[in-house]
Amino acid sequence: MRDAVARIFVGFDSKEVVAYHVLCQSIIEHSSIPVAFSPIVLDNLRDIFTRERNALQSTEFSFSRFLVPYLSNYEGWSIFMDCDMLARADIAELWNLRDDRYAAMCVKHDYVPKVETKFLGQTQTKYEKKNWSSMILFNNSKCRALTKDFVNTATGLQLHQFKWLESDEQIGDIPVTWNYLVNEYDKRDDAKIVHFTDGGPYFDEYKNDDYADEWFAMRERVLAVTQKAAGSPS
Repeated sequence: MRDAVARIFVGFDSKEVVAYHVLCQSIIEHSSIPVAFSPIVLDNLRDIFTRERNALQSTEFSFSRFLVPYLSNYEGWSIFMDCDMLARADIAELWNLRDDRYAAMCVKHDYVPKVETKFLGQTQTKYEKKNWSSMILFNNSKCRALTKDFVNTATGLQLHQFKWLESDEQIGDIPVTWNYLVNEYDKRDDAKIVHFTDGGPYFDEYKNDDYADEWFAMRERVLAVTQKAAGSPS
């Protein structure tokens, strides 16, 4: 079956390594289908991703995320996710939203950030289509404009505002519960993927934010190990 395995690319940042692992664990524990993870790590892309760091980029994967179609050989579908997220529902539900009418699909947020700075004192930039690119379903064969050269040379807004598509009509809409912005939106129980966009609970400043308790519980699951075999004497 085509795309029987959900290919998930997750942004990896050396400032928040734990975030990657907790997100992947949360996906694994809720998933009813096979998944394949690929971290977007700059050190692994040295021969592919050559653009210099921009002073306004808050993560190491701010621009390298747009290599996902290239890394997928422009075949099938792939999901990209920021690492500062937590899955609370079956990723199969998101995977099943794929629609071949579109080149890309995302939550089309319409908001202005409430704060001026986010984690580690970085500027919270404000622009049209803010956070649309933090979780994308790529229909890879329709994203051939995202060549290695284009991703290395395009402006940040060209990338994050989907200027590499002919029109916004090529962008499919995903329900907001699949990229639910913590602190920007009021807490709701049916959020399927929560996004700690200001900063993850692993930063002290955000350790009491909505859903932080669930994130810490999942971190404990990442660290979980069975010390004794079942039935062994104590």
